[in-house]
Amino acid sequence: MWSIITLLGLLTGLIATTAHASVLTPNVLPLVVRNPYLSFWLKNGRDVPWSSWPIFWTGQPVGMSLLASVPDSNTVYPLLGRPQDFLNGDGDGYKLAFPLYKGAQFDASTTNFTYQIPGPADKEPAELKITFFSPITPTSSLRQSIPASYVSIAVEGEFDIDVYMDLNGDWVSGDNNNAIKWFIQSVEFDETGALWSWQVQRDQPQSFSEIRDRAEWGTLHFSGPADVNYQSGAAGDVRSDFAKNSKLLNRHDDRFRNINDAEPVFAFHKSFKLGSATQSHSDSVLFTIAHTQDEIVQFASARGLTMMRPMWHSWFFSEYSLIMFHYLDHHNAIKLASNYSAQLEHDAYKSGGQDYVDIVALSARQVIGGTSFSGTAESPLIFLKEIASNGNTQTVDVIFPAFPFFQYTNPRWLAYLLEPLLEHQLSGQYPNRYCMHDLGQHFPNLTGHADGNDEYMPLEESGDMLIMGLSLVNSLRYDVAEKATSIWSSLGGGQSSTIKSKGTPFPIEVSRSTADNIFGLDDAWGGGERGEEQAKKWLERSYKIWEQWTEFLIDESLEPRNQLSTDDFAGWLPLHSNLALKGIVGIRAMSELASVSGRNSEAKYYRNISDTYASKWHEYAMARDGKHVKLAYNWYGSWTTLYSLFADSQLCFHLDSNDGTLEKSANSKETTSDDKPDGKTGEEKESLRAKKARKNNSPSYWRSAAAWRDQQRAAAQAQKQAAEEKAKSSPSSQEVPTHLRPYDQAPLSYDDEQDSSDYEHDSTQTTPTQPRRSRQPRPLNNHTASANLLPHSLYHAQTHFYPLALQRYGLPLDSRALLAKTDWLMQVAAVSSPSLRKELNHRLAYWVNNTVTDMPFVDIIMTEDPSGNFGRGIHWGGRPVVGSHFSRLLVERSCGGLAVKGLEGLE
Repeated sequence: MWSIITLLGLLTGLIATTAHASVLTPNVLPLVVRNPYLSFWLKNGRDVPWSSWPIFWTGQPVGMSLLASVPDSNTVYPLLGRPQDFLNGDGDGYKLAFPLYKGAQFDASTTNFTYQIPGPADKEPAELKITFFSPITPTSSLRQSIPASYVSIAVEGEFDIDVYMDLNGDWVSGDNNNAIKWFIQSVEFDETGALWSWQVQRDQPQSFSEIRDRAEWGTLHFSGPADVNYQSGAAGDVRSDFAKNSKLLNRHDDRFRNINDAEPVFAFHKSFKLGSATQSHSDSVLFTIAHTQDEIVQFASARGLTMMRPMWHSWFFSEYSLIMFHYLDHHNAIKLASNYSAQLEHDAYKSGGQDYVDIVALSARQVIGGTSFSGTAESPLIFLKEIASNGNTQTVDVIFPAFPFFQYTNPRWLAYLLEPLLEHQLSGQYPNRYCMHDLGQHFPNLTGHADGNDEYMPLEESGDMLIMGLSLVNSLRYDVAEKATSIWSSLGGGQSSTIKSKGTPFPIEVSRSTADNIFGLDDAWGGGERGEEQAKKWLERSYKIWEQWTEFLIDESLEPRNQLSTDDFAGWLPLHSNLALKGIVGIRAMSELASVSGRNSEAKYYRNISDTYASKWHEYAMARDGKHVKLAYNWYGSWTTLYSLFADSQLCFHLDSNDGTLEKSANSKETTSDDKPDGKTGEEKESLRAKKARKNNSPSYWRSAAAWRDQQRAAAQAQKQAAEEKAKSSPSSQEVPTHLRPYDQAPLSYDDEQDSSDYEHDSTQTTPTQPRRSRQPRPLNNHTASANLLPHSLYHAQTHFYPLALQRYGLPLDSRALLAKTDWLMQVAAVSSPSLRKELNHRLAYWVNNTVTDMPFVDIIMTEDPSGNFGRGIHWGGRPVVGSHFSRLLVERSCGGLAVKGLEGLE
């Protein structure tokens, strides 16, 4: 049953597709954004909409134009695109004029353009509104999987108006020298109604191939109601016919040809009879734009290279049934998407004010635009393209910055993103012991890296996966709806504790009727006993790969080798502080995963290592004055944005803002490093340590950490051998699996309440022996008792250092250059003081309002230059990494709302 809260939320949501009054004025606005191949935007967004053609996300212009005609004055008005370039004006019996443009507004799913159309001499101007609607529906994966968007045109006035819209062949190929074919068809949905639908495709499609990142296979569907006129033909002829006649002529040009050969366009026209006293003075028309493919990617799955069909095939047997459902479902899509937009606006305003509202609203469709929904309702998958940067498929360090959006919006979508990576690597198709970087060099070919030669980010990707894995598990484990990670998680049915699917524990079980009579809503995500069961089942299916990646992190994360991080444009770097911390947080995440799966001995083992590593990391990474973290352990004088703190907070590892470290830090500063009793100043000591580090090509303390780790492994191996010998002679010893016994060791540090006398120490040993009496392990996955992994003083130090490094448009990534990554900037903002968070939001908003870039939301920016280009010809726009703009919203809902408590006192 659907809860009453759900029904009230849907009924009280904004029922019309009217976006809120946006404060930001981005230079590029989303129009039709659903997946990597249906992603179209309007550049020059601060100018009038008829100043430029719409663009694909790459910046390549595409043909889409809208016109309005007033027959009583023989005047035609361009609305969007540049159709006026094809019109001669007065010489052809009509006048060409321009409307009064009143501006654009947007929310998470909608972009509106509003105009005033002058009327005949005795009439007031009419208002015309064009709405581009690409709905985000967190309660309906079925709807989110549909590769289609809505375009509606609403008119209010007292005189007749005709409206016109066309598309060209650029929508189906990245090369306008390619030949295309097209036809129009009447699609009947019952005995009383039908749709007109243009269908356009390449004459010779090429499956799984791209030109300029455009799909070279698939079909464009441009549909409208039965009472519209239609026409195809050369762009100049069709647009001129409408301007002259204020209508289209229902003609079909069947001379198939190249896209650039007498540019064929496919048009609809709708008449609004508003001047009659017997007619209403307002009316609207709805068009839809879809791009369908029988197979969307080829994926090296566990069963081999598989041609993957789109998810919507689980519910619709043909393209026609899909087009009909989508068109007729417009009112339901409005309810669901408006509910999401309204809640997002409420949450974002409460969290960060109006600037933050517009930042996340502008980011939402861009995240979805990088994804394609595939698989079946029983085994759903989502594939992701690394937009703009290099086109990799299922890139782990692109999914990672995107995941705050998915966790806030619908955590099941994160599970569907991770599943292809898990399936592929569990099947043994990737040879390395760390997590792979991506599933294929270029989308849509997810053919893997059987040679193991993918981009070398081993620590980055392994840490990312473990962090996202625990975040996903945590999202399943809540007892009441108010504590769910996503406010939409608990909505829907499916509260039974029995998991019906024999494959994934996360099938899509849609409802067929509700009190609101909306078909196709998801069942609830997790919660109660069902959530615990789902979490355990998911972990059991893949536990060995999580364990494998964690063992790699144990070997590599404390002293990272020379390697790339996700910020690969910055180059290779050893002893990278941020990267090391990500690995340590990943190890701690494995401790929690082990606990959830019932492996308590392993949980203690991983917890001990992460706690000890965290302590050593703090010693190695902090600058000598203790005021900030260095970019690398041995890079003195450097600093970095420590965005890995976001994962520490979001995973509930930092719930205590009163851990005493702030007071301890303050007291330690009363005695400077120059007042040490050995006679050497702090500066002299640092010089000696630096010399020793250079001599050994690594920090001196690095070697001691490696020695400690080797000793631990030797002790564990000795325990394992002893256990195996005992097992041979004593069957009863098998009550605990042998492979767990090496981890059944004493903690490496004592709990505050545990007296050290509980341990037997031998001065000749380098590690503690087993305790004399049994001890309970530290509470795991218990939000009220979990100790901080990192001291609160670290959060405090970073949040007070950042203002010193602020630039005009935000906080640079680190001390190497004046450039920022907006994803990491917003992760930093999520775990900073309220005043700093407000300032970072404001400066990013200031950049959005001033940038001259002609790409969708750019995630790498120069902090003193509004161009959006940081050199080397790299323009990273339209990427799904802007999902990290939702980081603060996710933190506020994490740990049942307790994560933000751990961030108190930072001001």
